[in-house]
Amino acid sequence: MNKTHNIQSDMKTLWNGAAGNAWVESQSLLDQMFKPIEQALVKAAIDSGASNVLDIGCGAGTTTLTCSRALGEQGKLTGLDISAPLIEAAKLQAKKTKSLAQFVCADAQEYTFASNAFDLIISRFGVMFFSDPVVAFTNLHKAANEEARLHMYAWRHPGENGFMTTAMRAAAPFLPPMPKPEPNTAGQFGFADPDYVMSVLEEAGWKDAKLEKVDFLCSFPAEQIEQYNTRLGVLGTLLPELDENVRNKIISVVNTAFDKFISADRAQFTAACWKITARA
Repeated sequence: MNKTHNIQSDMKTLWNGAAGNAWVESQSLLDQMFKPIEQALVKAAIDSGASNVLDIGCGAGTTTLTCSRALGEQGKLTGLDISAPLIEAAKLQAKKTKSLAQFVCADAQEYTFASNAFDLIISRFGVMFFSDPVVAFTNLHKAANEEARLHMYAWRHPGENGFMTTAMRAAAPFLPPMPKPEPNTAGQFGFADPDYVMSVLEEAGWKDAKLEKVDFLCSFPAEQIEQYNTRLGVLGTLLPELDENVRNKIISVVNTAFDKFISADRAQFTAACWKITARA
């Protein structure tokens, strides 16, 4: 079994287990938190005039469903995610709202799409987890028609995203040494290197690839900060395995570390992102 297969297998296990379930439970928090990115993608969909849109790593489907409402009956929306719990949540929400959007539980790296089907492919932080991004984006290129556009957002360097790294830095003294993530590998900051992203897209057949620095002001209710700290991200997967005393110490220390992000009744931070665009 090769390394690429191991990474993808690990991602499937993670997102169909603890991480996927945590995201379902925290859907309201995440939707508020990432609302500015959702709004940017909906605007891109409207401005593009697209009629067949694919949302990669759609999660619980909020961006997909919002785009579907914005485009109306003339717009076909498909949301795809590797996580069965998240796709089930998306389907449930689509049913409740009588949305025409469709949702598929699959890996975009391996899924057999209809050829030349989509005229816009979007993603909100859903494309950094492929074990082989070139294979994934080659597959997506085949699914795009000749006029198609790519419009997605990914995190810049962790050093520019203090909010996203605060929990693990604060918890580090209480945890065993963690391996340092290798650059340009699957994970939250897998697309932090712009040269790497450009090379992936070019090798996969996409043209006129561009990366633009964009900062979004994000926020959510301050009362949900402990939920964010203890249920999401790497720390969220580690805490259940720890001794109760250690776990409680970590939660206390981490909550205190986030005090600097609290203003009035909101947790606020800047999301330092890459806006990544290309054409088929």
